[in-house]
Amino acid sequence: MNCFNRISFIVSFLLITSLAAHSGDRRSGDPVSGEALVNEYYADVQDLNLVYIFKYSDEYFTRFGNFYNEWLAKLKAISFNQLSKEDQVDYILLKRNIQSDQYNLEQSKQQFQKIRYAIPFGPNIIQLQQQRRRGNTLNAMEMAKKLNEVIQMIKQSKSAVEKTPLENEDLRSVAVSAVDELQKGLKNFYSFYDGYDPEFSWWMKKTYAETDATLSDYGKWLGKQPVAQPEKAMDNTGIIGHPIGKEELERQLRYEMIPYSPEQLVQIAAQQYEWCLNEMKKASRQMGFGEDWKKALDKVKENHLPPGQQPQMVNELEEHALHLIDSLGLVTIPPLAKEAWRMVMLSPEQMRFASYFLGGPQIMVAYANEEQDYDTKMMIMRSGNYSFARAEVFHELIPGHNLQFFMNKRYHSYRRQFSTPFSVEGWAFYWEMILWDKGYNRTPEEKIGCLFWRMTRCARIVFSLNYHLKNWTPQQCIDYLVDKVGLEKFSAESEVRRSFTGGYGPLYQLAYMMGALQMYQLHNEVVGKGKMTDRQFNDTFLQNNTMPIEMFRAIVTGQKLNPDFPTQWKFAGDIPNQQ
Repeated sequence: MNCFNRISFIVSFLLITSLAAHSGDRRSGDPVSGEALVNEYYADVQDLNLVYIFKYSDEYFTRFGNFYNEWLAKLKAISFNQLSKEDQVDYILLKRNIQSDQYNLEQSKQQFQKIRYAIPFGPNIIQLQQQRRRGNTLNAMEMAKKLNEVIQMIKQSKSAVEKTPLENEDLRSVAVSAVDELQKGLKNFYSFYDGYDPEFSWWMKKTYAETDATLSDYGKWLGKQPVAQPEKAMDNTGIIGHPIGKEELERQLRYEMIPYSPEQLVQIAAQQYEWCLNEMKKASRQMGFGEDWKKALDKVKENHLPPGQQPQMVNELEEHALHLIDSLGLVTIPPLAKEAWRMVMLSPEQMRFASYFLGGPQIMVAYANEEQDYDTKMMIMRSGNYSFARAEVFHELIPGHNLQFFMNKRYHSYRRQFSTPFSVEGWAFYWEMILWDKGYNRTPEEKIGCLFWRMTRCARIVFSLNYHLKNWTPQQCIDYLVDKVGLEKFSAESEVRRSFTGGYGPLYQLAYMMGALQMYQLHNEVVGKGKMTDRQFNDTFLQNNTMPIEMFRAIVTGQKLNPDFPTQWKFAGDIPNQQ
């Protein structure tokens, strides 16, 4: 095929593709599906982010500000009452996500205004990328001049930052990220023209290399600069997190559709803890320790395996869980799900953040490692005892996280955009509650293993909210876990470190118990009243993917919805707000 024919073929192909794409566009009056809306919105976001690559720039804030407004107007134009219940749920959650994206954009814009003086050279580089975006023919000498200006401006920026340090470490991190974006954008610009435009290469080769090196050095320098308000450890633990305060907690709770205040959630946790404590004492008496449940707990911890045997126990426990769930007919487990689960060991470093199990596509097993000292080994071995493991393996694997992740890939996968820990962790912990009711825990030792985890989930609510309300230090959180639940000191430290520096959101630790209570209450509403069987309820939940559980409730109960639906389901009853 000669050059002319090849070009003609490409043009024809692009024209046909364009016509085909437009033929699938929605027209006024066409039915609207929630899935189509969600997919379109996030495809738009992805495409725009590929064009507007500088997240900290006026151009980015203006374009995405307009984009979010356009999408909210698009949603408003849809006849909500003509949508199916599932499409109404998708509509409400998409609108919520867009409004959250708007909020986050505004927060980023405010941060940008505070660090703008540290990157005054940004517009020079952004203008180059704007030219490159459409392949414009450039005046190479003028472009080299712009880069030379960048080098000089960076020198001035250093003086400005030294004179007026960035406000805090968060803003310093934003400034470093902005410099990194600019450096990558400049490389993208340079590699597009270099070697294809001889005049460009002649003017730019050395100047680009100097600018790139200067940007790299500046980013490293900036990351080491002192800030006006340095973060300080609240105590001697060395754990430095970011307590967010009551106002932000309440905003995030509204986003997650939890209609309780932080103080009310602490009260709910206290109520749940009292139930656990009473059951703990019953099991302790059955073991011969009277009311001293901590002695009974210590006895349970002694039943651990020697090095090398923990993985086999995990495998046997999961096989037992699979047979039990099958025999009870509680949920459908596809044959491939039974085949595809797998296991890995947590490293010593990972165990500093998780000294038990982690789960999902695979179960990650914590057990003592030869690199750890004697005391640490013993604490981890005690924490990995049979009763604790028995209560958690099915939480992490099947029917818990592993089955959930398996099904989420296969049903309503577009709803991953609505993912929430209240659904993810709530589902897994809900199974602990259901199997408790089904008599899964037969001996007092097995009951203590289950109750230990349930008490831990109560304690997570109390310590994490008190920390973010700025009432407690990390050490107080650690002490609380040791005293109220009986965690080993190493495990308590891991738990607190994971909560505040492990990349988890501020609400993650309360999502276990609150999500499970939502699931348990909804199960009582639907299965308890004979509207669905256990299997129907659990299969329906998995096949609807992850979303705020209040929205799943709307689907299975046929609840009337409106476009501005506010969270309102008091799944734990009315709790007085004690300030």
